[in-house]
Amino acid sequence: MTQIINTDLGMVGLGLRREMLDELLMHVPKQVDFMEVAPENWLKLGGRFKKQFKALTSANSFACHGLSLSIGSTAPIDIEFVKSLKKFFDEHDVKIYSEHLSYCSGTGHMYDLMPIPFTLEAIAHVVPRIKQVQDILGRQIAIENVSYYAAPGQQMSELAFTNAILEQADCKLLLDVNNIYVNSVNHGYDAEAFLTGLPTQRIAYGHVAGHYNEADDLIVDTHGADVIDPVWQLLDKAYQTHGVFSTLLERDFNIPTINVLTKELDIIHNLQAKYLDKSLIKQRA
Repeated sequence: MTQIINTDLGMVGLGLRREMLDELLMHVPKQVDFMEVAPENWLKLGGRFKKQFKALTSANSFACHGLSLSIGSTAPIDIEFVKSLKKFFDEHDVKIYSEHLSYCSGTGHMYDLMPIPFTLEAIAHVVPRIKQVQDILGRQIAIENVSYYAAPGQQMSELAFTNAILEQADCKLLLDVNNIYVNSVNHGYDAEAFLTGLPTQRIAYGHVAGHYNEADDLIVDTHGADVIDPVWQLLDKAYQTHGVFSTLLERDFNIPTINVLTKELDIIHNLQAKYLDKSLIKQRA
């Protein structure tokens, strides 16, 4: 029997975007066990949006997936920002906070996720920064394996780099299945080998999303399309290898109605059900 791991969130989630608010405030479909937001998009909102968001967080399980921590930057960690996150998480009972294993700032904010060099020096730089954030928040955070389009100064594999960060920082992993697929095509590695090489005990939850095929050997991680069959197959392999973990669907633009998105959520539920005893599956009737 396949184990269920880290189900504090619920089994299947949906990334909440402001375009979805009206529909979800009226009715949260049974397929949605939890939701996820970028805290930067909600931290400073007041008035109607703040009340609407609080209504959702009071009635549903939530995770936060950050955009601007810039864990790989050479600039100091923004301590006041992290403290504001802690207050936000407490206010809205956020179960898990995740960030990208990347950086997005230098002398200013670049509004993009840049790859951290896969080097021992970078590991030594990033690990204490993750620990510092965890100390301030008083909780482990999850770090996401990111999509990237160049690997400057590479001295080791992405897998070895990622595993070293997870182990030395004693943090969790946000396992993005689509990013593994995208990187495997763009950089010519075996997606299943990468997946099976990740540490099961570190997985906090997972992501799936759609992408854009720029060319046969270049995929752009857009979160703007339906999830494709090879990514679903890789998610199936992830459950087979690591056990069933909470998994969230991301959709950032070209957002259809909730009724359309629930069709993809049903796929996640069905894949999970393949590996679970029926008595353990959350009833969604």
